[in-house]
Amino acid sequence: MTVNDDSFTNWKIREEIAESMIPLIGKLHRERDVTVLLHSRSLVNKSVVSILKTHRFARQIAGAELSVTETMPFLQALTALDLGPSQIDLGMLATMYKADERGLSVEEFTAEAVAGATGANKIERREPRDVVLYGFGRIGRLVARLLIEKAGSGNGLRLRAIVVRGGGAQDIVKRASLLRRDSIHGQFQGTITVDEDNGMIVANGNAIKVIYADDPASVDYTEYGIRDAILIDNTGKWRDREGLSRHLRPGIEKVVLTAPGKGDVPNIVHGVNHDTVKPEERILSCASCTTNAIVPPLKAMDDEYGVLRGHVETVHSFTNDQNLLDNYHKSDRRGRSAALNMVITETGAASAVAKALPDLKAKISGSSIRVPVPDVSIAILNLQLARETTREEVHDYLREVSLASPLKRQIDFITAPDAVSSDFIGSRHASIVDAGALKVDGDNAILYLWYDNEFGYSCQVVRVVQHVSGVEYPTYPATAV
Repeated sequence: MTVNDDSFTNWKIREEIAESMIPLIGKLHRERDVTVLLHSRSLVNKSVVSILKTHRFARQIAGAELSVTETMPFLQALTALDLGPSQIDLGMLATMYKADERGLSVEEFTAEAVAGATGANKIERREPRDVVLYGFGRIGRLVARLLIEKAGSGNGLRLRAIVVRGGGAQDIVKRASLLRRDSIHGQFQGTITVDEDNGMIVANGNAIKVIYADDPASVDYTEYGIRDAILIDNTGKWRDREGLSRHLRPGIEKVVLTAPGKGDVPNIVHGVNHDTVKPEERILSCASCTTNAIVPPLKAMDDEYGVLRGHVETVHSFTNDQNLLDNYHKSDRRGRSAALNMVITETGAASAVAKALPDLKAKISGSSIRVPVPDVSIAILNLQLARETTREEVHDYLREVSLASPLKRQIDFITAPDAVSSDFIGSRHASIVDAGALKVDGDNAILYLWYDNEFGYSCQVVRVVQHVSGVEYPTYPATAV
């Protein structure tokens, strides 16, 4: 048998194992509300090839490819346990098992590692929490996709309605079409139908009411059977407590803003300060995409090295608040063609750091350039550290943070020498450390952080909503602190 034959045979074996993993992952998700992960990447509703590619990607961060032959025994062990709602990382289980020297079987080790989600320790499955989207633009539609995707277990969050201004004939059909097809993020994974008579979009069986309103104060959500809902404001029209309070109508319990909040509105970056949200807080912000990209790695660097001062330069994709061609705009430069120019503009991300990281004493400045790409941005974080270090030390530290720290859902890590911006479309992390571009000289470190400013940010928004709704389930095995 030739080497090529060996490789193909090996592929077919792994393909067969991945096929057998799919029903086990699906059953755990539907029946027990367990999300199976691989190094923080969900394997729920993934194809055979996607599962294999996710295993192969582990070589980028762990230094070696992870095989389905290694993870399948842990998945099989999970199916035999009395699991409650949770997220369980097969990659972490396999990695920790290799390092364990006690001679336990896979079944024994798995039962011990996920003990907090089994038997008397498991938490009860919660009733779905109603969610309303106010606005249905770029972020609104991606958040909708994520909410629909996560509704498969029948628990957690349930998208009940979207609120938009009336757009004329066939408005609902056009909005459904924008949800179905996206020029950047591709086709919606599932089926979408329109019930024009009842004013609903039905996506993967989820009936979503389309409510037309020009003013939040004009809507009574209880008329649509909506109770104690989380409303996500994607418009950014109101950013202070007074304006956002207009959403606190019958049927709405909390309001989450997908833009930086002003005044005393808490700016929450999931993974960093989400646990500071008080149960009685009814209005909060998810800050900006750039704030979400820089705050987690900034916290990681400050925790390990101390940060004395820093500057962030953001090279940001263009957005809908710019003009395609030169035209009047209230901002001086954003009126110039977004598709033809690099445009210097302001960013509030640096000043927003203080809200998300109040213990950070370092002064962080910032600036931004909009460039002619439709999605994915990069933040260049230039830091003066409290102690000298080396590139190798920072490299290994950030890789470990991306693998086994409480920030692993926020920080990703890539070593590919030829990575470019389009490679990160669809990333679910808040930021991705580009290892090849990392620069360290004594007490100076420069981090290059890619981020999908649309989808990655939307994932952070959903995580915050899950947390404040009480449906953010714990992850096992527990990560190092």
